[in-house]
Amino acid sequence: MSNKKTNFYPVILAGGRGTRFWPLSRKRRAKQLLALDGKHTMIQQTVSRLLPLASPDRFWVITNDDLRGAIARQLPRLPKRQIIAEPDGRNTAPAIGLAAFILLRIDPKAVIGMFPSDHVIGDEKRYREVLKKGANLASAGENIVVLGIRPTRPETGYGYIEAGSPFEGEALRVRRFTEKPDVQRAAEFVSTGNYFWNSGMFLWSATTLAHALSEQLPNTANLLEEIAAAFGTKKFETTFRRLYPKCESISVDYAVLEPRSAKGERASNIFCLPADFGWNDLGSWTALHEHHAAKSNPADGNLISANGTFKLNARGNYIHAPGKFVAAVGVTDLVVVETDDALLITTRQGAQDVGKVVKYLDEKKLSKLV
Repeated sequence: MSNKKTNFYPVILAGGRGTRFWPLSRKRRAKQLLALDGKHTMIQQTVSRLLPLASPDRFWVITNDDLRGAIARQLPRLPKRQIIAEPDGRNTAPAIGLAAFILLRIDPKAVIGMFPSDHVIGDEKRYREVLKKGANLASAGENIVVLGIRPTRPETGYGYIEAGSPFEGEALRVRRFTEKPDVQRAAEFVSTGNYFWNSGMFLWSATTLAHALSEQLPNTANLLEEIAAAFGTKKFETTFRRLYPKCESISVDYAVLEPRSAKGERASNIFCLPADFGWNDLGSWTALHEHHAAKSNPADGNLISANGTFKLNARGNYIHAPGKFVAAVGVTDLVVVETDDALLITTRQGAQDVGKVVKYLDEKKLSKLV
């Protein structure tokens, strides 16, 4: 992968709503479209860091109707026809599977990198080095490569990868994938030293993924194959809207990785590449506060976006109130986020539950607020 004339195709999954970043994140302005870490939005950063590995015409984005227009505007160099809007959200297996079946028809030797659209990477050069190794391994057979993050704490919000014996270079064979653990199990995972956080970043050839889906989800695979056959024709939209909602709604972890890993670490051909490039999925307002605090290291731990501030006995707060003067007096570890039509007040500890606000607003059909 020393040049751009390779068979590497980044596929970015960008259909999420980012509900834990309400009220800033909305259906038509989801987390991946926000500039949470610098001037550029999360999805713009995702594409930018991958461009040295693939030309713009090799990128594919799977999203939804609410976000497709905004994503196309934010990523003008990408071919519009390759920004595909699911007619109905069916989780990650059909989304990445559709890309695999389309790419298989375009380039039988395609190697797919599957990427979330809203993560932060600290060392982009190292990130690309790891991806090159992963793509080479993925192209060398029916291999699946996952980027594993060395855990720094007993995190209960991520799935874990149990690594087994060494393979080639830095790669490790994967024993199994485990779902989000409780605190006690997470602490055990961290202490053993051979568990990694599942980053959600995978590499596989289009052939490998298509075969795996055909084996594990034959009905869904047949539907995706039929949709892919219509891509680039006038029939695509109607075929897509008719067949895609019939696909099983299932994550690629459940559909492919878990049954494949059950074959045993020697037979599954799943490999983990330890990722040491400063990864953060910015999963909540708390994570965003921690990320920015680590970079700017404010003495009082306060991060306030406002038009002027006054602070007295205030520590560890995250306050977003652009255009307002903010006075923080005697408060600790608050998260306050203001928009034109909503105000969120929580604590850094309670910020994981912000998604429940969106669930409530959906139930009450308060659509203007989501």
